[in-house]
Amino acid sequence: MAQQAVTPQSVDFSKWYNEIVYKADLCELSPVRGCLIIKPYGYELWEAVKSGLDRRFKATGHQNAYFPLFIPESFLKREAQHVEGFSPELAVVTIAGGKELEEPLVVRPTSETIIMDSFKNWIQSYRDLPLLINQWANVVRWEMRTRPFLRTTEFLWQEGHTAHATADEAEAETMQMLDVYADFAITDAAIPVIKGRKTEREKFAGAAHTYTIEAMMGDKKALQSGTSHNLGQNFAKAFEIKFLDQNNESQHPWTTSWGLSTRMIGAIVMAHGDDKGLRLPPKVAPIQVVLVPIFKNDDEKAPVMEAVARLSKELLDANIRIHVDKREGMSPGFKYNDWEMRGVPVRMEIGPKDVQNNTVALARRDVPGKEGKQFVPQAGLANVVQELLKTIQANMLQQATEFRDANIKDVSRYDELKTLMDEGGWARVWWAGSGDDEGRIKDETGATVRCIPFEQPGGSGTCFYTGKPADTIALFAKAY
Repeated sequence: MAQQAVTPQSVDFSKWYNEIVYKADLCELSPVRGCLIIKPYGYELWEAVKSGLDRRFKATGHQNAYFPLFIPESFLKREAQHVEGFSPELAVVTIAGGKELEEPLVVRPTSETIIMDSFKNWIQSYRDLPLLINQWANVVRWEMRTRPFLRTTEFLWQEGHTAHATADEAEAETMQMLDVYADFAITDAAIPVIKGRKTEREKFAGAAHTYTIEAMMGDKKALQSGTSHNLGQNFAKAFEIKFLDQNNESQHPWTTSWGLSTRMIGAIVMAHGDDKGLRLPPKVAPIQVVLVPIFKNDDEKAPVMEAVARLSKELLDANIRIHVDKREGMSPGFKYNDWEMRGVPVRMEIGPKDVQNNTVALARRDVPGKEGKQFVPQAGLANVVQELLKTIQANMLQQATEFRDANIKDVSRYDELKTLMDEGGWARVWWAGSGDDEGRIKDETGATVRCIPFEQPGGSGTCFYTGKPADTIALFAKAY
């Protein structure tokens, strides 16, 4: 049973990505164009993202709820910028139950409007605030060009929606949730991200401010990995949400929304994967250790499988996620390649010699070849593996951080940006341009302002595009 090699990243990164997500058994195409079937291994990866975020949301006082999939079309029209921003992507139901509907229903592209309609009933007084709600759901945006996990017609996500008594509280919430996303990306997904503000041109339709975490992928393109929006009072006014403040005066609350989707799976694939397949950070890996028993005959099998059973229990008791590869008729080499494709952080090999020596072989996915392999005693194995998983997690973050930092270049002239966009990388520039300038740069180079980073060097410089004095640093890159 031969295994097919994948297209190397250096030859065609896009093709590599498309091959990897299918060969690693994350997903498959569905009969509906642009919609994806997420297979168990891919869904377990999403569950790791979901649990890592949900734990953080609840720790910051948010509660989960669920709102309808169908939204009256008139709701979207109440916030002009919002409907304008989404109208090309909407899927609309006009016939149901064999009859034409009196009012068309939009299949949820995002839930601001229907949630604000509920908030109108839930919020009467300052005592009802802050209102902190999160929803885990699917959404539909009719995409013309789709890519697995990165851009699909239907995708899974969470969307937080909150209401606050003051503008300052809403801004603090918006920033807090961006920090939550960044903490998950860095700590769990081992993806270093840059936090920043979106420009007016790039912000969410209907928002006062949009903040983002931006990550560099293996082809040096950017991926917007999570966004947090301060909606000001725009939606509260559009949906006539009012509360009596402490002075008994009627006010509109300030609202926020924030979301992170199955796009994070694509980020994990592209930030860490190599030509052998996925490389999953231990904290999110569905399987942290795969045990591969090695034997030639029944005489060798019995003691090997006894050791495997004993060591499996020890690892499970230590809350390590394991899988024993008991498939027959496949060579150890085939299995090694298969689990490398699936990105399992640690492979444990146990053969007759290991049984004899009371050892096991541990192979790290993040360090290829002999360098990443070691023989360790079976005694105290769980502690050794736990420490190894921590080491791998830290190493993967370090590798991704070094790669990103090496590929962010200071650019002072427009022709330098054009060259960099052809070669690949992010441009760090002094920026004093307009939205129209952003549009022209995008048309000519494919690059957009990914964000205005929160971390600014201070001082001033000359805008690389307009030549005007600038006191702001921006990051430009091609993006997914």
